[in-house]
Amino acid sequence: MILVGNRKIFRNIWLVLVIISFSVTFLMGAFLVTNYQNVTKMLQVATIIKMQYLEDVPLKQMLGGAVRGMVESLHDPYSVYMDQKEYQEFTQHIEGSIGGIGVSVGVKESKFVVFSVIQETPAARAGLQKGDVIYKVNEKLTSDMDIDETVNQMRGEPGTQVQVSVLREGAIKEFTIIRDVINVPTVESEVLDDHIGYLQLNLFASNSDEALASHLQKLLQKNIKGLVLDLRDNPGGDLASAVNMAKYFLPEGPVVYIVDKNGQTETMKNMVSEKIAIPLVVLINGGSASASEVLAGAIKDLQVGILVGEKSFGKALVQVLVPMPGGDAIKLTTAKYLTPNKVDIQAEGIHPDIEVILTAEDKEDTQLKKAIEVLQEQMKKP
Repeated sequence: MILVGNRKIFRNIWLVLVIISFSVTFLMGAFLVTNYQNVTKMLQVATIIKMQYLEDVPLKQMLGGAVRGMVESLHDPYSVYMDQKEYQEFTQHIEGSIGGIGVSVGVKESKFVVFSVIQETPAARAGLQKGDVIYKVNEKLTSDMDIDETVNQMRGEPGTQVQVSVLREGAIKEFTIIRDVINVPTVESEVLDDHIGYLQLNLFASNSDEALASHLQKLLQKNIKGLVLDLRDNPGGDLASAVNMAKYFLPEGPVVYIVDKNGQTETMKNMVSEKIAIPLVVLINGGSASASEVLAGAIKDLQVGILVGEKSFGKALVQVLVPMPGGDAIKLTTAKYLTPNKVDIQAEGIHPDIEVILTAEDKEDTQLKKAIEVLQEQMKKP
């Protein structure tokens, strides 16, 4: 009986393998038939290069270029093919510890713009400023690179130098910057006058929700009566981290809706609320993007806090990381997100409840000053 059972199992396994093999062969055959001319063209180009190009080009290099080109053909600055080294550097950035010069860079009108300059970093000491447009890195035009390649060019071993050219007020400015290890403090906090807590979130790293919980607990232990959550110049990061943080500010329910190309919607919810019972003001500006807008948008929609500052950046696209064989990966835009009220803010941004424009001429932080004033009024209410 055991032998017969084993024969049946092996027969079933063999049948499944045959079906899978046939399906894959059929699909590949269908792909080749429908794309015969393009596949032939690619093979012709590869043959011409191998036979006539001056230098010997490894086949692996050509195939890698072809794969990267497929992603670049999407003309999406957020969809990128990363080799093993680029993927490792990207992972380090998400984890909140990176080597480089100390700037956050985003895409605005097809240009790579400095969102923020981290204090006490090489970029700050060299004189880079928020709003600078990255023009060249090491004499390579950024118009010939995607955003991840541009950022990777600025990273490197501590002690090495990088040449960065920026456009500022119509003029090109050149900087020679010595790289250093950049440890990004994802969360910072302090107690201001009148028992007002101040919580600054610089980046949504994979561990930022834990850091925020720790800082928030310490502030509450100091008997704060109101809270300023500063999301200015926060470029986003880990979406799951943003959703996890929402429990401290939102009631139970939807935090964000994720909508794919087929219109299928996934709801990311706050399952267990630990909402703070004190007035909340959120600071945003043009550098608040992606995961920052998820949290700020939910707070605004559910009317649990007041937004002060300037219109946010408007990046409501979701990327997923798809690991590939050999340590490479694809960062691919697969969906967009909507706020709890199902508002699409892609390229539109979130408008604050109270607009306060902060300029370089301001001698004090007028946005923070306004946030404190709003909280003081809120704290007077019974």
